[in-house]
Amino acid sequence: MDTPNHDIPFTKMQAAGNDFVVLDNRSKSFTKDELISLAPNICDRKFGVGSDGILALFPPEHSNIDYTMFYRNPDGSDAGMCGNGARCIALFAHSLGFDKQHQFNVHNNIYEADVLDSDSAIISFPMEASVNEKIIGEETLYAIYTGTEHVVKEVAETTLEHEEQLATEGRKLRHHKHFEPKGTNVNFIFGTDSNTLKLQTYERGVEDLTLACGTGAIASALVWHHLQDSSTSTQKYSVETKGGTLSVHFSFLPESSKYTNIKLEGPAHFVFKGTFLQ
Repeated sequence: MDTPNHDIPFTKMQAAGNDFVVLDNRSKSFTKDELISLAPNICDRKFGVGSDGILALFPPEHSNIDYTMFYRNPDGSDAGMCGNGARCIALFAHSLGFDKQHQFNVHNNIYEADVLDSDSAIISFPMEASVNEKIIGEETLYAIYTGTEHVVKEVAETTLEHEEQLATEGRKLRHHKHFEPKGTNVNFIFGTDSNTLKLQTYERGVEDLTLACGTGAIASALVWHHLQDSSTSTQKYSVETKGGTLSVHFSFLPESSKYTNIKLEGPAHFVFKGTFLQ
């Protein structure tokens, strides 16, 4: 399908360095197919606005929610859930008149947003998650679904600075036959203490390292908890990314080895507004 041929007003936002082109599509100016076609052009950093993805606020697709969040990667592919994008769209929605506390859907999942102030929000995830060990070659990786597919690998702290190496390995794992057909996001972590870790993420669809990944931060925090064989009760982990620090809240159920009450807290900022000229 052709991309829309009229000028497009947009808002540029970022959350921990994960940046997005955000559109108010309550009037349904664009179909989902049109936005999928638009994504590679508007997200291009040389010929477009430039971003890690496109976000659009649609009218609600389910009852008892405020709106629908539509997200696509720069290549137009479906990323599933985007945690950093969710905080951005929550602030964006509040700027349009929605309450600080509101609900939205991504596909069939309903998320709760709590806008804390002008530059931060908490998103509650409606799911239980579990960590699954995977042997790839001679390495142990940890697969976990946090609204989208992730694997986590523990590395040395110095390895996190070797970004070309991480990108090469991330690309290889992202396309590994074990994770076909969808592929996976790849997270490299180093735990600095029991509740703090450093993270670099190779994002599927972006096809490179990004400054932060919200669902990757959740996946990494839960895996770090798993690796320490930590106990029950509610936990709060701090995840340090290149773009900023994210907080992951969760509860662990030892009888089922499940994680629940998962929340992602962190910054979100308006950068600028503009018009994309077709």
